[in-house]
Amino acid sequence: LVWWGHKDHGAVADDVVERVARRVFEGMGLIVLHSGHFSKIFKRLMGTPCTLKWREAGERERLWVTSPSHPIAEGIGEYFELENEEMYGEQFAVPEPLETIFISWFQGGEVFRSGLTYRRGAGNVFYFRPGHETYPTYHDATVHKVLRNAVKWAHNPQGRNSAILKAPNVPVEKALEPIVERGGKLHAPGEAGFR
Repeated sequence: LVWWGHKDHGAVADDVVERVARRVFEGMGLIVLHSGHFSKIFKRLMGTPCTLKWREAGERERLWVTSPSHPIAEGIGEYFELENEEMYGEQFAVPEPLETIFISWFQGGEVFRSGLTYRRGAGNVFYFRPGHETYPTYHDATVHKVLRNAVKWAHNPQGRNSAILKAPNVPVEKALEPIVERGGKLHAPGEAGFR
């Protein structure tokens, strides 16, 4: 799923957010673009406010490839530039990523972690910063290549059958090592532990 949003993040129903989160946990890939950093689903999956600095001035952006061997960076080169973009600057209030694929430098001097990967449950998540709605970012050939690479990377067909959401109550007699039961219980034998 590719997610882009801007001013109307709050209009997305909470039950939709939870359904998408569940699918990601089950193995669906998610690619979050630009101001989607402030979407309900991205904040839900990150568990942080996902805030940042920004400036809308049509600045040149240079995106440096910091992980050239990563599949998302395949065929990109050392860096690429976008002539007009909205500046996003650090601090970016997100968890430490698995990998940082791109770091942006903006004409005004700021830098930003612009390509971040995460794993949530069995799902691959990629955040990609470029994409302000008043600039032709999504017509750029290199941006197209990044997005194609990201879709291939995020695709995880075996994750859909993952046991990641199953949390069975393991009876005492099925413990790997013999144990003696003691203490109180909150759940009946065979009852699922997480709801």
